[in-house]
Amino acid sequence: MKTSQTYNKLCEQCLNKYEISNNIMKGAYLLITELKNDVTIHIGKLGGIRFSKGFYVYVGSALNGLEQRIKRHLRKNKKTHWHIDYFLKHAKIINVFYKENTAKEECLIAKRLDKKLFSVSSFGCSDCTCKSHLFYGTIEEIKNIVDSFDMKIYSFDANH
Repeated sequence: MKTSQTYNKLCEQCLNKYEISNNIMKGAYLLITELKNDVTIHIGKLGGIRFSKGFYVYVGSALNGLEQRIKRHLRKNKKTHWHIDYFLKHAKIINVFYKENTAKEECLIAKRLDKKLFSVSSFGCSDCTCKSHLFYGTIEEIKNIVDSFDMKIYSFDANH
Protein backbone atom coordinates (compact mmCIF):
# COMPACT_ATOMS: atom_id res chain seq x y z
CA MET A 1 0.00 0.00 0.00
CA LYS A 2 2.79 2.40 0.86
CA THR A 3 4.52 1.54 -2.42
CA SER A 4 1.51 2.48 -4.58
CA GLN A 5 1.12 5.79 -2.71
CA THR A 6 4.80 6.58 -3.34
CA TYR A 7 4.41 5.62 -7.01
CA ASN A 8 1.33 7.83 -7.41
CA LYS A 9 3.12 10.78 -5.78
CA LEU A 10 6.13 10.32 -8.11
CA CYS A 11 3.83 10.18 -11.13
CA GLU A 12 2.14 13.43 -10.05
CA GLN A 13 5.56 15.09 -9.73
CA CYS A 14 6.55 13.86 -13.20
CA LEU A 15 3.29 15.16 -14.68
CA ASN A 16 3.73 18.53 -12.97
CA LYS A 17 7.28 18.84 -14.35
CA TYR A 18 6.03 17.85 -17.80
CA GLU A 19 3.26 20.45 -17.69
CA ILE A 20 5.67 23.16 -16.53
CA SER A 21 8.18 22.38 -19.30
CA ASN A 22 5.41 22.46 -21.92
CA ASN A 23 4.28 25.90 -20.73
CA ILE A 24 7.59 27.56 -21.65
CA MET A 25 6.87 30.26 -24.21
CA LYS A 26 8.44 29.72 -27.62
CA GLY A 27 8.41 32.01 -30.60
CA ALA A 28 9.71 35.15 -32.28
CA TYR A 29 10.19 38.65 -30.91
CA LEU A 30 10.96 42.16 -32.08
CA LEU A 31 12.98 44.72 -30.14
CA ILE A 32 12.22 48.30 -31.20
CA THR A 33 15.18 50.45 -30.21
CA GLU A 34 16.28 54.05 -30.38
CA LEU A 35 19.85 55.20 -30.86
CA LYS A 36 20.21 58.82 -29.70
CA ASN A 37 23.49 59.59 -31.53
CA ASP A 38 25.52 58.50 -34.54
CA VAL A 39 28.07 56.01 -33.25
CA THR A 40 30.52 53.34 -34.35
CA ILE A 41 30.03 50.15 -32.35
CA HIS A 42 32.33 47.13 -32.31
CA ILE A 43 29.97 44.19 -32.98
CA GLY A 44 31.85 41.00 -32.12
CA LYS A 45 33.46 39.37 -35.16
CA LEU A 46 31.72 41.85 -37.49
CA GLY A 47 34.02 44.58 -36.18
CA GLY A 48 33.22 48.29 -36.14
CA ILE A 49 29.91 49.29 -37.68
CA ARG A 50 28.75 52.89 -38.09
CA PHE A 51 25.15 53.36 -36.92
CA SER A 52 23.09 56.48 -37.60
CA LYS A 53 20.95 57.87 -34.82
CA GLY A 54 17.34 56.83 -35.14
CA PHE A 55 15.10 53.79 -34.80
CA TYR A 56 15.98 50.14 -35.30
CA VAL A 57 14.06 46.88 -35.11
CA TYR A 58 15.77 43.60 -34.25
CA VAL A 59 14.11 40.24 -34.90
CA GLY A 60 15.01 37.16 -32.89
CA SER A 61 13.57 33.87 -31.79
CA ALA A 62 13.68 31.68 -28.72
CA LEU A 63 12.33 28.19 -29.00
CA ASN A 64 13.41 27.35 -25.48
CA GLY A 65 12.26 30.26 -23.32
CA LEU A 66 10.94 33.31 -25.16
CA GLU A 67 10.16 35.34 -22.05
CA GLN A 68 13.58 34.59 -20.54
CA ARG A 69 15.27 35.74 -23.75
CA ILE A 70 13.30 38.99 -23.80
CA LYS A 71 14.07 39.62 -20.12
CA ARG A 72 17.76 39.02 -20.83
CA HIS A 73 17.72 41.67 -23.57
CA LEU A 74 16.07 44.10 -21.16
CA ARG A 75 18.78 43.64 -18.50
CA LYS A 76 21.53 46.26 -18.40
CA ASN A 77 24.30 44.04 -17.03
CA LYS A 78 24.90 40.92 -19.06
CA LYS A 79 27.68 39.14 -20.88
CA THR A 80 27.96 40.18 -24.53
CA HIS A 81 27.13 37.04 -26.46
CA TRP A 82 25.00 38.01 -29.48
CA HIS A 83 25.43 40.92 -31.91
CA ILE A 84 22.41 42.62 -30.35
CA ASP A 85 24.13 42.65 -26.94
CA TYR A 86 26.85 44.96 -28.31
CA PHE A 87 24.26 47.22 -29.94
CA LEU A 88 22.08 47.45 -26.82
CA LYS A 89 24.97 48.93 -24.83
CA HIS A 90 24.32 52.11 -26.89
CA ALA A 91 20.60 51.88 -27.77
CA LYS A 92 17.46 51.93 -25.64
CA ILE A 93 14.69 49.39 -26.08
CA ILE A 94 11.44 51.33 -26.41
CA ASN A 95 9.05 48.50 -27.36
CA VAL A 96 9.01 44.72 -27.47
CA PHE A 97 6.62 42.58 -29.48
CA TYR A 98 6.34 38.80 -29.51
CA LYS A 99 4.49 35.98 -31.17
CA GLU A 100 4.23 32.55 -29.62
CA ASN A 101 4.92 29.73 -32.05
CA THR A 102 6.77 26.43 -32.08
CA ALA A 103 8.07 27.08 -35.61
CA LYS A 104 11.09 29.32 -36.15
CA GLU A 105 9.66 32.43 -37.83
CA GLU A 106 12.44 34.98 -37.36
CA CYS A 107 13.82 34.57 -40.88
CA LEU A 108 10.38 35.01 -42.48
CA ILE A 109 9.91 38.17 -40.43
CA ALA A 110 13.41 39.37 -41.33
CA LYS A 111 12.68 38.94 -45.04
CA ARG A 112 9.51 41.04 -44.69
CA LEU A 113 11.37 43.74 -42.75
CA ASP A 114 14.09 43.76 -45.41
CA LYS A 115 11.52 44.65 -48.09
CA LYS A 116 10.46 47.83 -46.25
CA LEU A 117 13.46 48.98 -44.18
CA PHE A 118 17.23 49.39 -44.47
CA SER A 119 19.20 46.39 -43.22
CA VAL A 120 22.45 46.35 -41.24
CA SER A 121 24.46 43.82 -43.26
CA SER A 122 25.15 40.45 -41.57
CA PHE A 123 23.84 41.62 -38.19
CA GLY A 124 22.36 38.88 -36.01
CA CYS A 125 22.19 36.27 -38.74
CA SER A 126 25.37 34.22 -38.41
CA ASP A 127 23.23 31.06 -38.03
CA CYS A 128 21.07 31.56 -41.15
CA THR A 129 21.19 32.89 -44.71
CA CYS A 130 19.34 36.18 -44.08
CA LYS A 131 20.94 39.50 -45.04
CA SER A 132 20.28 40.84 -41.55
CA HIS A 133 18.16 40.64 -38.43
CA LEU A 134 18.57 44.37 -37.61
CA PHE A 135 16.78 47.03 -39.63
CA TYR A 136 16.68 50.83 -39.67
CA GLY A 137 13.79 53.15 -40.50
CA THR A 138 11.56 55.91 -39.22
CA ILE A 139 9.39 55.08 -36.23
CA GLU A 140 6.35 55.35 -38.52
CA GLU A 141 7.78 52.86 -41.04
CA ILE A 142 8.67 50.43 -38.25
CA LYS A 143 5.25 50.81 -36.59
CA ASN A 144 3.41 50.19 -39.88
CA ILE A 145 5.23 46.96 -40.65
CA VAL A 146 5.13 45.70 -37.05
CA ASP A 147 1.37 46.25 -36.99
CA SER A 148 1.08 43.78 -39.90
CA PHE A 149 2.80 40.96 -37.96
CA ASP A 150 -0.06 40.12 -35.56
CA MET A 151 2.24 40.22 -32.53
CA LYS A 152 1.51 41.00 -28.90
CA ILE A 153 3.11 43.82 -26.92
CA TYR A 154 5.43 42.66 -24.15
CA SER A 155 4.95 44.93 -21.14
CA PHE A 156 8.05 46.13 -19.30
CA ASP A 157 9.32 49.11 -17.36
CA ALA A 158 10.53 51.57 -20.00
CA ASN A 159 13.02 52.99 -17.48
CA HIS A 160 14.90 49.67 -17.41
